Amino acid sequence: MAESGEGGQKKARIEIIPLIDVIFFLLATFVLFTLSLNKTGGLSGIHNPKVVNYVERDPTGITISIPDGDGVGWNRDLLSLGEFVSRLQEERNKVGPDNVKLLISGDINANFNAARYVFDQIKRAGIQHVMIEVNPDNTAGVPQQ
Repeated sequence: MAESGEGGQKKARIEIIPLIDVIFFLLATFVLFTLSLNKTGGLSGIHNPKVVNYVERDPTGITISIPDGDGVGWNRDLLSLGEFVSRLQEERNKVGPDNVKLLISGDINANFNAARYVFDQIKRAGIQHVMIEVNPDNTAGVPQQ
């Protein structure tokens, strides 16, 4: 039988304070990580034109990016123009033309011919829900120096 005196067995204790510290560290890391995420679902490096009047974007849907080079972005994938047309047709056939939501995000230096091609293919597919992503111009009305 174990004695409970100086040389006896000690009862185990669960320390909560270090556990709380670890949980707060994980929470802070998660918050900082989610704040650093890019809002757009398109390609990175796209510089949208600035406008004064705009409507907040719908977070659901597909982001079509028109970069300052060749190809077209489908969410975060860079596709050739042929791949873009087949992916657009697949999406149209999967959910129907009335349920496809597209957000066009074009670089300010993008080739106008590529943008025209994208709009023509969307119109040809019969898709009606199309928005154009822009950056709000917070300096509107402020005189330039």
